[in-house]
Amino acid sequence: MQASIQTLAFRGLEPVPVHVQVHLSNGLPNIAIVGLADKAVSESKERVRAALSSLGLSLPPKRIAVNLAPADLIKEGSHFDLPIALGLLVAMGAVPSDSVDGMIVMGELALDGTITGVNGVLAAAIGAVAKQMGLICPAVNGPEAAWGGEMNIIAAPSLMTLINHLRGEQVLSDPEGKVAETQLSFPDMSDLVGQDMAKRAMEITAVGGHNLLMMGPPGSGKSMLASRLAGILPPMLAKESLDVTMIHSIAGYLDKGGLIVSRPYRDPHHSSSVAALVGGGVRAKPGEVSLAHGGVLFLDELAEWPAHQLDALRQTIETGKAVVSRANHHVTYPARFQLIAAMNPCRCGYLGDPLRACAKAPRCGRDYMAIISGPLLDRFDMLIEVSEVPISALSDHRSGESSQDIARRVQDARMRSFQREEQSDGIINAQLDGAQLETVMQMSADNKAFLTNSAETLRLSARGYHRVMRVARSVADLDGIDTVSRSHIAEAMHYRSLPPIS
Repeated sequence: MQASIQTLAFRGLEPVPVHVQVHLSNGLPNIAIVGLADKAVSESKERVRAALSSLGLSLPPKRIAVNLAPADLIKEGSHFDLPIALGLLVAMGAVPSDSVDGMIVMGELALDGTITGVNGVLAAAIGAVAKQMGLICPAVNGPEAAWGGEMNIIAAPSLMTLINHLRGEQVLSDPEGKVAETQLSFPDMSDLVGQDMAKRAMEITAVGGHNLLMMGPPGSGKSMLASRLAGILPPMLAKESLDVTMIHSIAGYLDKGGLIVSRPYRDPHHSSSVAALVGGGVRAKPGEVSLAHGGVLFLDELAEWPAHQLDALRQTIETGKAVVSRANHHVTYPARFQLIAAMNPCRCGYLGDPLRACAKAPRCGRDYMAIISGPLLDRFDMLIEVSEVPISALSDHRSGESSQDIARRVQDARMRSFQREEQSDGIINAQLDGAQLETVMQMSADNKAFLTNSAETLRLSARGYHRVMRVARSVADLDGIDTVSRSHIAEAMHYRSLPPIS
């Protein structure tokens, strides 16, 4: 007696087919699981045994072999419980074999027979649609699976309910796609006092998806500005929401299923490891750069981060992908985020203030900035100074412009860019390549000469030259102008000629 149930393993976000082959033969009663199963999969035999026992079913007194094919692929996670249990039930004749044909099965079993939630259901659903198959998953993951596309989804709360459905004794309703219950909310820009130039830079950053570095003394509002950026970004496109939801589902951070529609905001501490930042670990899980995909990655106290961790970001910033290469793993996760960083001008934080600067100035400032490599600085589109707000201004209770008003302008500018043929598929200004930039800039010959001369004066790299062009395009979009003018170029140049890069 034997049965075969199809499930999945994951290589990054890519679902890999796995066949759970169950064979019953004469011999001493025993369950053996083979096929490079990790500890969680090996322990599933005890959960399956207890779950079947809670339903009044006992395993036959036979030797049971469970093979997870292909045998050379590492199997990780608890979602193999349900396919193993169904394979046993089919082999025992308790469930008809044709009821699970063409179905991908995943789910974890509790000891009482409840089917509990697992990671990666959305990626599994999209993979099932591509293969024209159905999906059997936990009921709590049903709203997540429903976003995968049109297919047969059986979302069961318990093993007994699933058995009754497969035997035609009970009918489970199709799950409905829902938005994740827990969505991020961000503080309002109106809380900020002053900092008009910094707010303008934030608005331009939001329009084009640019990377921004802020430098200023402690308490000047750098962290407050960064925490409000995600609140003025345009809503995510459908594909972005699916990608973000898949990443958080694989990582195990998807709360109660459903689609994530608010842009992520991640602010890891500077003591984080490279694996936590870029991705890795025993199971090659996504790191902060991937969890920030489609949103904002904020690195506070940039100069306090170890240099090797910051340099690990350089390739990811350019490609929009986080590649995790290990001896037993080689996976790629999406990592298209906005890098927002903040730092003090020196270790004491008051460089340039004659009353509070330390005795080591200005050498301490040069030493502090030397921690950040030139290639990493070159990957910031904009660099701004955030000066201190006078105490007298803090006592003024007048509120500034709200995030809602700024977000409306940002959305209008972003939609204006999407009307161009080169960006009709949702490419933002920060993602334009050289050929596309030449087309969308629409500069006159004089303005192009002005841009070239300014870039040569500042000794910009080729990367810096193109980043200036992208920022200038965003400034023009924000002003509602199709042609990039000299004032737009000058403002973009201003954001690369501040002290941080001098």
